[in-house]
Amino acid sequence: MDYNITHLTSAHPRYDTRIFIKECVTLAKVENYRVHLVVADGLGYEQKEGVTIFDVGLIKGRLNRILKTTKKILIQALELKSDIYHIHDPELIPIGLKLKKEGKIVIFDAHEDVPKQIMAKHYLNAFSKKILSSLYAKYEIFALKKFDFVVGATPIIRDKFLSYGIQSQDINNFPILDEFIALKPKFDRDTICYIGLLYESRGIEQLVRAIEDLDITLIIAGKFYDTQYEEYIRSLKGWQKVDFRGFVERDEVKEILNSSLAGVVTLHPTPSYKEAYPVKMFEYMSASIAVVSSDFTLYKELLGNSGICVDPLDITEIKEAIVTICKNKKQTKLYGKNGRERILQQYNWDIEAQKFLELYKNLFISS
Repeated sequence: MDYNITHLTSAHPRYDTRIFIKECVTLAKVENYRVHLVVADGLGYEQKEGVTIFDVGLIKGRLNRILKTTKKILIQALELKSDIYHIHDPELIPIGLKLKKEGKIVIFDAHEDVPKQIMAKHYLNAFSKKILSSLYAKYEIFALKKFDFVVGATPIIRDKFLSYGIQSQDINNFPILDEFIALKPKFDRDTICYIGLLYESRGIEQLVRAIEDLDITLIIAGKFYDTQYEEYIRSLKGWQKVDFRGFVERDEVKEILNSSLAGVVTLHPTPSYKEAYPVKMFEYMSASIAVVSSDFTLYKELLGNSGICVDPLDITEIKEAIVTICKNKKQTKLYGKNGRERILQQYNWDIEAQKFLELYKNLFISS
């Protein structure tokens, strides 16, 4: 018997690492699973790695996306007549409720703790943050109690939903072993890297300021989402030491990691970051390079003896960590070796994939 599965996203790119590369492709490898992915990027229909991708078209503007794109996604979802619908964006929760009324199995994938994420929005004032966070939290619990399952990207997110009596399992964003495990960094150049989104809360300013007097290269690969912030960062003295790559594909990510001594993940101490699993940390560890990370309790536990933890707001601490990484390459190589061992033993997608497939199997059996 064949089972039809559809993943839905209105905000993520079609090749999103968690949604497409990990979850959809993993499911598509099961012989009797027919896997679809509905996106809204304007890039059209596609079949890739066993997954059929349907595109409802790109509509610019957050409000238009919420009001118009979601309707198109619902129409496409119903046309596919799937057995399970797996939703990846909070704005699609109302669609999930409508699919439940149609008798479908519906999963919500909680990539982040949204109420805490709202509290970290720099463009909202304190009062607005508190009100919006509280309202969303109440709506989220009300709605998701009607769903069949919630997948949490971390154990902390899982436990939050379990505490409300919602069935939940953590499926962590650990790296795919085959992707970076074959890399062999040379450790022959004083180069460090930052790969990821470029927001103020990602610690970009502190990092660029930390290197302004150092004879090193900082490779930054990512996309600025605020032109004024980008102009400000480019005006800093340390930007002269930056090799800016912009958004890069996975092959270039490998090249960057292979030529770096360490990867940096000095995120600011916001409520959401302090409890989130930083995907890039695991990718740095998988590539066998050292890590310079924020000194959050969770990050220290994850990192072990695989790098150096610093106060992400302290430029001097960040600078000293980078100097240590560059001057003591024997220890830096050991950090990288230790990180890779932790990935092989515990933090890898192979382990998570088995949990993920078991979840789907149980949902189909119970239906």
